[in-house]
Amino acid sequence: MALISPSEIKEEKREKLTNYSDWKLVDANGKVFNFEDAKGKVVFINFWATWCPPCIAEMPSINSLYTDYKESVLFLLVSNEEVGTITAYKAKNDYSFPFYQAYNQAPAQLQAQSIPQTYIIDKSGYIVMDKSGAANWNSSSVRAVLDTLILAE
Repeated sequence: MALISPSEIKEEKREKLTNYSDWKLVDANGKVFNFEDAKGKVVFINFWATWCPPCIAEMPSINSLYTDYKESVLFLLVSNEEVGTITAYKAKNDYSFPFYQAYNQAPAQLQAQSIPQTYIIDKSGYIVMDKSGAANWNSSSVRAVLDTLILAE
């Protein structure tokens, strides 16, 4: 499957998240993450599953991006599968990204109708990228967008 780089949303068409406070995620160790803690950060959110062929296709690019940007971008890879299933999948593929399960429903602007669904959010809460389907997340254009967002005040 050939993967293309996703497009950035034009500034005037970007939607701002209105609610950070009600979404909670749980990590592989059972620790709760409150999405409120994502405010003011550059955030990469991906809804995915181990059984989803397009998700599988884009995972190497996401893992590579995570490896290089984990110190400056908050990565939230969200699946509704069992922890054991995801842990085994990550180990088999030597992926290092963390994963989460949704404790409750995501904010309305982040409700995925299909997977994979990926969002990149800037420090002010604007959705800069919104991509349904597989993409090459390790492209130079995505890296340029992240670099710009990280440096923004």
